[in-house]
Amino acid sequence: MSTPTVREQFLVISALGANPMELTNVLCRASHENRCAVVTSRLTRHGECCALVLEISGNWDALARLESSLPSMAKKHAFTVNVVRSAALESRPQALPYVAYVSAAYRSDIVNELCQFFIDHHVELESLTCDTYQAPQTGGTMLNATFTVTLPAGTQISWLRDQFLDFADAMNLDALIEPWRPQNPM
Repeated sequence: MSTPTVREQFLVISALGANPMELTNVLCRASHENRCAVVTSRLTRHGECCALVLEISGNWDALARLESSLPSMAKKHAFTVNVVRSAALESRPQALPYVAYVSAAYRSDIVNELCQFFIDHHVELESLTCDTYQAPQTGGTMLNATFTVTLPAGTQISWLRDQFLDFADAMNLDALIEPWRPQNPM
């Protein structure tokens, strides 16, 4: 897809439903039919429910038509929907993308403690994936979390890495922080 023009605006749609394929199909079709484009999308399953987040671009009237059609569409297809107008993310050419991986025995405070660490160090959160599972050897509940973060310009990387690893040791977490790399390098 081409880079959005200045005239394009953005709509962020979050939807919850039971059928991920139908939910995705209905919202993507509605976007296309209203002359809008899906810029980004994320779908995850959470038990019997799925969550879909779409960033849609288009001109003002196309987004308004799509937005006004969503409540009746949600009722017809039995999903809940929330819509927010958004702007394009500002360019941060000097910021550095990093990924922090964490694995540990599950405790309910781990994610908020990690978020607080990043807040205290002025690190921005771009995405978070967090899953729990039963360890096959022990039956204990384990946590795997992946934080994609953006380090502000001027951050001394070795110092931040040392701070993060010391924090992880103090929390008894197996953790690693490394530069973000594209999943499919060209």
